Amino acid sequence: MENTLEQEYKQAKRKSAKPMLWVSMISMTMMFAGLTSAYVVSRKRYDWVSFDLPPAFYISTILIVLSSITFLLAKFFIKKDNRQLTTVFLITTLVLGAGFVFFQFEGFKELINSGLFFAGEKSTVKSSFIYGITLAHLVHIAAGIIVLLVVFYNHLTKKYTSTNFLGLELGAIFWHFVDILWIYLFLFFYFIR
Repeated sequence: MENTLEQEYKQAKRKSAKPMLWVSMISMTMMFAGLTSAYVVSRKRYDWVSFDLPPAFYISTILIVLSSITFLLAKFFIKKDNRQLTTVFLITTLVLGAGFVFFQFEGFKELINSGLFFAGEKSTVKSSFIYGITLAHLVHIAAGIIVLLVVFYNHLTKKYTSTNFLGLELGAIFWHFVDILWIYLFLFFYFIR
């Protein structure tokens, strides 16, 4: 009887995991929709200064897109029970994610070198928005990297198999979400000046 209750609990937990993740991602989307709406409204201010995105943001965008591809490959290979290639692609995803963070901060350095600051006398409305929204996204990337580390640890402890990879799948969904979110933000900043 106890074994049956435990199985039912695990099954209920599995069924609720994805909907819970989707609800949290919808709330994050709403937050960024609010931030980008404020950006659009603020463009009408008399002190709005337009400038190009730093080149490092282009590199970070390529890296995060590649990291989503490698996470997809990790999921593909765990479904084939190919643990070795799953490991390779999870490590690659982590490295690309770290590269994304590195180039985001390089982008901040480029903005500062251009005289564009987050706050203070030398800040502009646009630069403050770009720093603020990008930093908010980086918080979500940090959460994504923690998720990746947990997924990688669970993979190393052989928790995932071709028939049981829910944790890896949930991690991949969240990682793809932060990837798509950055692509949206990058294109938003690029086209809405």
